[in-house]
Amino acid sequence: MLWSFIAVLFSGWLYVDASYRGPGWQRWLFKPITIALLLALAWQTPLMSVTGYFIVLGLLATLAADILLLLPTQRMLFAIGAYSACHLLYTIGFLVAKASLTFFWPLPLLLLVIIVILLAILWSRLDTLRWPVVAFVVMNAVMVWVAGEQYFALGSSNNLSWFAGSVLLFIAHSVWLIHHYRFPFRAHQAMVAAGYFAGHFLIVRALYF
Repeated sequence: MLWSFIAVLFSGWLYVDASYRGPGWQRWLFKPITIALLLALAWQTPLMSVTGYFIVLGLLATLAADILLLLPTQRMLFAIGAYSACHLLYTIGFLVAKASLTFFWPLPLLLLVIIVILLAILWSRLDTLRWPVVAFVVMNAVMVWVAGEQYFALGSSNNLSWFAGSVLLFIAHSVWLIHHYRFPFRAHQAMVAAGYFAGHFLIVRALYF
């Protein structure tokens, strides 16, 4: 696990470095490689469960989205759909692992407030992608909600890892959307990459508990 984490960290750092000052081919190469390393880590789980297969499928979906965004002509609609599919597969995987949910009301209330604020920031700039982005943001929030409810109900290490990973993915994708549609800023690449890679890693890491 340690060496796998170092490999993911190093590959992710090479992607961020290329985003700021490296050649374009390095950026195109190391984002898919980082996700591929996470795929290999998930596939090598000693006791692969149904949840593990859903997480592997989710990583394949996010890899497809990354490739779509790296094409010369970005396929934004399809990329958003693939990212949403990834988070849906993760959510199903969480539910399969622990099928019981409680209702810790502050979490969905907080998520609802965040969704409203985020969409208010983005709404006027979304144009034809308005409803796909709304569905994407809601799917992100549902993933966080399911992972959080299970953590607050059960409190185990793998539930904490899933919850933390889901929160990081939600933050990373929110920053990405804000940069793309509202406030472009150079630091977004490091922020998105850190949350994106760390989020997926924590979700994969939970398979080893």
